[in-house]
Amino acid sequence: MQPSTNPDCSTAAMSYMAQTLAVQVASLLKEELAHVGGTTIQPMLLDVKQAATYLGRSEQSVQHLIASRDLPVVRHGRRVHLHRPDLDTWIEQNKF
Repeated sequence: MQPSTNPDCSTAAMSYMAQTLAVQVASLLKEELAHVGGTTIQPMLLDVKQAATYLGRSEQSVQHLIASRDLPVVRHGRRVHLHRPDLDTWIEQNKF
């Protein structure tokens, strides 16, 4: 089988390879930029779902803790966020 001599086919293949390479490079850069000084950048404010994952609890459980004022929240309009150090404090206070 001989290589294609159609210039349109060759250009399309090169374009596809360049795009695939660009996506891979972007992915690697995104991973590298997420690390600063060897540590991963973590958000200070978490939504309920993220806080539930952080605490190893269900979203409903975290919402109950918020409603009972066991966990302080940061509110902006209708959005509710939990401050990571507050979650750490709650963990420490609930150790046996």
